[in-house]
Amino acid sequence: MMKRKMTWMSLGLLVLNVAAGQTEDLRTDSALVREVFSEVLAHGEAHENLRVLCKDIGHRLSGSRSADRAIAWGQAMMDQYGADTSYIMPVTVPAWTRGDVAEASATGADGRVMPLHITALGGSVPTPEEGWIEGPLLVVRQLDALDTLDARGHIVLFNRPMDPLLINTGAAYGGAFDQRGGGASAAAKAGAIGVLVRSLTHALDTLPHTGSLRYNADIPRIPAAAISTVDASALSQASKAATSPLTVRMRMNCVDLGTAEQGNVIGEWRGSERPDEIITLGGHLDSWDIGEGAHDDGSGVVHTLEALRALKAVGYTPQRTMRFVLFINEENGNRGGKKYAQVAAEEHLEGLRHVAAMESDAGGFVPRGVRMDALDSGVELVRSWAATLEPYNLHYFGRGGAGVDIGPLKELEPRPLLMGLVPDGQRYFDLHHSSQDVWENVHKRELELGAATCASMLLLLDRNLPTD
Repeated sequence: MMKRKMTWMSLGLLVLNVAAGQTEDLRTDSALVREVFSEVLAHGEAHENLRVLCKDIGHRLSGSRSADRAIAWGQAMMDQYGADTSYIMPVTVPAWTRGDVAEASATGADGRVMPLHITALGGSVPTPEEGWIEGPLLVVRQLDALDTLDARGHIVLFNRPMDPLLINTGAAYGGAFDQRGGGASAAAKAGAIGVLVRSLTHALDTLPHTGSLRYNADIPRIPAAAISTVDASALSQASKAATSPLTVRMRMNCVDLGTAEQGNVIGEWRGSERPDEIITLGGHLDSWDIGEGAHDDGSGVVHTLEALRALKAVGYTPQRTMRFVLFINEENGNRGGKKYAQVAAEEHLEGLRHVAAMESDAGGFVPRGVRMDALDSGVELVRSWAATLEPYNLHYFGRGGAGVDIGPLKELEPRPLLMGLVPDGQRYFDLHHSSQDVWENVHKRELELGAATCASMLLLLDRNLPTD
């Protein structure tokens, strides 16, 4: 059940407040955080909500019918958990479908055929209507290697692994991202007819990991697919050993469907003292379609919903208005985040001030802390909570990369304090954007710890942000 009995101590404090005509919550920050963690760990609903999202609704690719169902479900949950108001902020999103064909193989001079595990990159054009494209393989590691190579008629394989020496797996992902995001256009500019991109994961397996690409408007669009790390390594080794180029065949039937009207799901909890100051917490509702989007970003979605539920359950009354946002279209356009920032800028002109925002979009693993895009004063404020958060093994308070969806809010003046949840990310990219990103691969307790952390950071922001 959503509502739980508060402890006698917290109930007594609230009674004393009412009797004295006060609205201030006299519980200390440490006591409130402890109550939030106890509530979520004892009575949490995040794991079951994630099961419903993943199993009953499934993937939520922008523009799809399943994304429509997820939007309706998200708003219903906002209402169920006691938001003062809920609504859909309209967003026009891209509509693209993967289709049901993604096949490839490589053939050596000896006639031996190597089947390849591929999947279309998000937004890719299909192969021609006749089905297959075929050409000699050209293996490169860097995009600029094509500046001095003749790729005419070739299928290019970008085979640069994520850097294994970087402890921060997100940094390793970012360092290899350019070949997925811009590889198709770089190869096409050099005359290639198709492109394969090594999946962005440290795992060595036969699972292709999808993700978005960006076509250059001035360069012909060619089919682009992710290829598993095992196959990418095997192709590269075979190519080096061969006396003549391997021949690669591939076909895909993905389709660009234009755009669709969907939206961000928003639940508001009005502040009791400073209602014109807004603190946002959110995750993105859309996901890729080859899995269930459990870690990316179903976990962030249920973290957001559980934070609302848990703060209500412990009898918290926010001073500032809290917005709980399920963003649409983070994966292939970030149109939901951009639209939210656009509306926020308009609200600033109307006297509403966005003072802080937090995002959960790094999976449902055990939380370690937060990263911040903030002024020095904001960073110092959050770091001052270290002693309060230490009992929960929250110790990381870094700078930079708070999140894609809340990132556009950096353009607001005055600049809000932005933060992103940082879970342990060593296994995240094993599952990310793959068929293995499913509910069964999310640990219930780790998910709940993340939800409690989000709720705790929200109340700490509400109680401690400067009032001037």
